Amino acid sequence: MTISQLEYILAVDKYRNFGKAAEACCVTQPTLSMQIQKLEEELGTVIFDRSKKPIIPTEVGEKIIKQAKFVIRDYNKINNIVLESKDKVVGDFRLAVIPTLAPYTIPLFAKNFSEQYKSVNLIIEEYKTEDIIDHLNEDRIDAALLVTPLHDESIEEIVLYYEPFYLFVSPSHKLSNQDFINQDELDLEDIWLLNKGNCFRDQVLNICSEKIEQQALNENLKFESGSFETLKNMVLKYSGYTILPKMAVSQLSKDQLGFVRKFDNPVPSREVSLVYSRKIYKKRIIDSIQRTVAHSLPEEYIKLKNDDVQVIEIY
Repeated sequence: MTISQLEYILAVDKYRNFGKAAEACCVTQPTLSMQIQKLEEELGTVIFDRSKKPIIPTEVGEKIIKQAKFVIRDYNKINNIVLESKDKVVGDFRLAVIPTLAPYTIPLFAKNFSEQYKSVNLIIEEYKTEDIIDHLNEDRIDAALLVTPLHDESIEEIVLYYEPFYLFVSPSHKLSNQDFINQDELDLEDIWLLNKGNCFRDQVLNICSEKIEQQALNENLKFESGSFETLKNMVLKYSGYTILPKMAVSQLSKDQLGFVRKFDNPVPSREVSLVYSRKIYKKRIIDSIQRTVAHSLPEEYIKLKNDDVQVIEIY
């Protein structure tokens, strides 16, 4: 049994196709197939049911694959331990980020990081929060930019900054006549939301939690989006309002800023953190990302402390 063979069965399990798995492993399909067959012969069992399309693991194959993930994770940690001991920031690093942070946070620091740490191969991908937590626990990613707190004992959280929320209000809506809005004034019938599974949607509903049992969302027109841009357009086209994070507001045009209203204190906000598994062995890179984000933040975020905001939970 070799490390390469274990990596091959993990690739087949991921892609459920020998050709795609071979391509991902940078080997020919006959080589990958032969090595998996040799492993099956050595173990005296069949790992994959090749009669199925797509290919699926057998019952015992699923157990072997689960154990192989642990073996590969621990094997990779050996190189990370050596690199850490040499006091160098170097190596591959997989960073996940949620969609409502990616357009604003990644451009803030990614270029600076890549220029300062040329020996780090930073791979950034977008996932939803629940998928990121699964990927962290399964070692598919090294760290993530998330909205916290997560209340997960298996995960470490480094708070990077707090981001206040604002209302983006249609000029035809009654709230447009106010400079400051109290959370109690929000009406679920008038609000445009991100789609389900998005943690920002959960935060918005938590802001309105006291009214959820008394009101239903607009039954006549149901529309949910995956982007703030679409929600802004719905507000301007139809009426009502949506809630935006500060970084999204900072990118509005001069005309669109006229539709923005502030919340009364304490301002509902989200806590943005760099999170990673407690089992991580790439702490030097994590610390480097933390420093780069901190140095790239506008001064107004640095000055904003926990006492100035009301952190809205995501669950």
